[in-house]
Amino acid sequence: MKKKIAPYLLLTPMILIMGVLVFYPIITTFTYSLKKWKLTSPGDIRFIGLKNYRNILQSDSFWYSMQNTVYILVLVIVLTTILGCLVAAFLKISKKCSGILLALAILPWALPPFVNGILWKFVFFSGYGFLNKLLIGIGAVEKPVEFLASRWLLLFVISIVVVWRSVPFMALVCLAGRQSLPEDVYEAAEIDGGTKGKIFLHVTVPLMLPFVGVGLTSTSVTAINVFDEIVALSGYSDLAKNILMESYLTTFNFLDFGKGSAMTYIVLFFALLLGIFYLRSLNKEVEY
Repeated sequence: MKKKIAPYLLLTPMILIMGVLVFYPIITTFTYSLKKWKLTSPGDIRFIGLKNYRNILQSDSFWYSMQNTVYILVLVIVLTTILGCLVAAFLKISKKCSGILLALAILPWALPPFVNGILWKFVFFSGYGFLNKLLIGIGAVEKPVEFLASRWLLLFVISIVVVWRSVPFMALVCLAGRQSLPEDVYEAAEIDGGTKGKIFLHVTVPLMLPFVGVGLTSTSVTAINVFDEIVALSGYSDLAKNILMESYLTTFNFLDFGKGSAMTYIVLFFALLLGIFYLRSLNKEVEY
């Protein structure tokens, strides 16, 4: 009997912490999302069901933010996957200074997101930004490029900053995955007459897919929840707002806690879908 109760007693502190810090806010936020709750009219708080969700999905502002979110998501996924795999391959090949290179690779991941945004703002800033100085210096352009004044250019810059922060994790996951692969599989493939190209295509790629999936899911969640980089580069303007920024502005600028909570749940829904895929990638068995 004691053996059956002991695990639950040991888990009780964590269950209480999760209940207070995770489950209670989630439930409370959901109840807010079903109400008309604006701080500008505190006397008119009432239950309205799914009306907040319906108004959000019919809003042009939401779909504008969704376009920006999808644009950032696609760019971040593509660039992070390519660069992360290349960095992992380079770290795998380099032996002499692999420790130093690994520390340098982790540095962008260790810096706070807002700091990363500020650093890159000096690079892409109009007029005296480093990139504009470089382009004008080599004669590529005649006048400074307004990187942060155009919607799509600004979203591209934000994506670059997020990629800069996401590549280290992807590289570490891919590097750990590659180092965990058994060498006898490659020896058997070479004995069977496999070329380097075929071995990479038919052995390395299938065995690395679960590790790449973990990195991709984490990167996708980061791309959807990007906030600090947008604030650092463009402030709270509508030009590059994503769905998380839309939720923040609705809640704290317009003081509409009901609609803002519904927007938060929409963001949570997308993150949940990616989280499910993330857990499936972790639990996926690989047969060597």
